Amino acid sequence: MLLSGASKAKAQQPAAIIEKNVNVTAKAVYHDLNSTRDTLILKSDKKINYLYTINHDYSREIDFYIGKTEYKLPLNKLSQGKHVIVVVQSPLRIVFVVKILKDLNGDIEEVIAKVASTDND
Repeated sequence: MLLSGASKAKAQQPAAIIEKNVNVTAKAVYHDLNSTRDTLILKSDKKINYLYTINHDYSREIDFYIGKTEYKLPLNKLSQGKHVIVVVQSPLRIVFVVKILKDLNGDIEEVIAKVASTDND
């Protein structure tokens, strides 16, 4: 006899979640995660000047000039935890939150190890 609960697949937890800024002025910058939830996508009609993040220790993990209307930030560049994201479009600052729920660097290393082990077989 097979137990019905034993064959159920465990649902995968998303890699990250976003808490969007719903302010009217924040609509100037599209900000969302891609379908696999491992990349932050930023788009705007106007140039995005800077992007920086503030983590749970109040330090900046990302802080650089963009100078384009579109940008994709791989979330494996951020540590696990809560990050306040600030997108600067002078004079505006669009602020929102991204929570990294699992270590994305560890997942990449795990996939590489699996691929390497199957290549050796």
